[in-house]
Amino acid sequence: MRRWILKAGATNLNGLVLEDVPMPEPGAGEVRIRVHAVSLNYRDQLVLKGQFANHLPARDLIPISDGAGEIDAIGAGVTSWAIGDRVTGLLLNWQRGAPTELGFGLGSLSEDGMLAEYVVLPGDRVVRAPASLDDAEAATLPCAALTAWNAIHGGYPVGKESKVLVLGSGGVSLFAMLFARAAGAQVIATSSQDVKLKQWMALGASDGINYRDTPDWGKAVFERTGGVNKVVDAVGTGTLSQSLAALAYGGEVALLGLMSFDDRPLDFMALMGRSATVRGVAVGSAELYNAMVQAIDTHQIKPPIDRRFRFEDAKTAYQAQSSPDLFGKIVIDLT
Repeated sequence: MRRWILKAGATNLNGLVLEDVPMPEPGAGEVRIRVHAVSLNYRDQLVLKGQFANHLPARDLIPISDGAGEIDAIGAGVTSWAIGDRVTGLLLNWQRGAPTELGFGLGSLSEDGMLAEYVVLPGDRVVRAPASLDDAEAATLPCAALTAWNAIHGGYPVGKESKVLVLGSGGVSLFAMLFARAAGAQVIATSSQDVKLKQWMALGASDGINYRDTPDWGKAVFERTGGVNKVVDAVGTGTLSQSLAALAYGGEVALLGLMSFDDRPLDFMALMGRSATVRGVAVGSAELYNAMVQAIDTHQIKPPIDRRFRFEDAKTAYQAQSSPDLFGKIVIDLT
């Protein structure tokens, strides 16, 4: 069996190595998955560079959190899965309700990920793939899509009368757009590129703002819309003040970004004056995942895929995922 490993202490693609190893066997309570496709997230770039949670991997690690395939072997005591079931991994060991212990998830620090021809996972760390999606599409769901689902439907859920602002064109923002539109909401998007704003409009956004041309974009969104009910802030605390400025009274910022941090004081006048909520979002549970899958099948939601690569070209896939022109997910096909 072939797998890619990120060598202990690696900080760039030179530490990503393809190797042949014996086939893993599932133990009690575990299943083995024949992986058909994986997809990349921004977190995978942070793991590669040793910047995720400010830690370098302490051991050789199979990277990448998101993958889809079929179960081909079952360990003792597993009754909820059958050989041939189409599944994806569950990034966090979180089943329902409030998490008791989140950890850092598959493909980071102490947990192997999905960039291998076969992986073994506990039976409760896999979830059923949507029937309406192929393996490449299903592989995009565990991190970006589930985070977006939590952002849109957690806290103050989005509905037909809602207005939603999404920041940038990363995977979470794109999925948030698709889920919000499926719920009947109006969506406004930001980008630094006019060509991407046109792509947003083609997907169904009602308006778009170039944040480089309009530095005070939060105020501009408020003036154009009367305030949005939810901001999906996939950037980070560096954009929080602008996100608050875009909110209507009683609105929510779903804060989840790892791309920009700012230690300037929070604008408490905006927070209190608009009775706003800032909610941190950390992926989601298996229960949320299953609700997302049902919505994907019901509304025939198709994940946005930008480019696909062969398993042997994983390093090139990492490079493509870093491109500023990316609009959609990067997928690595194994079959």
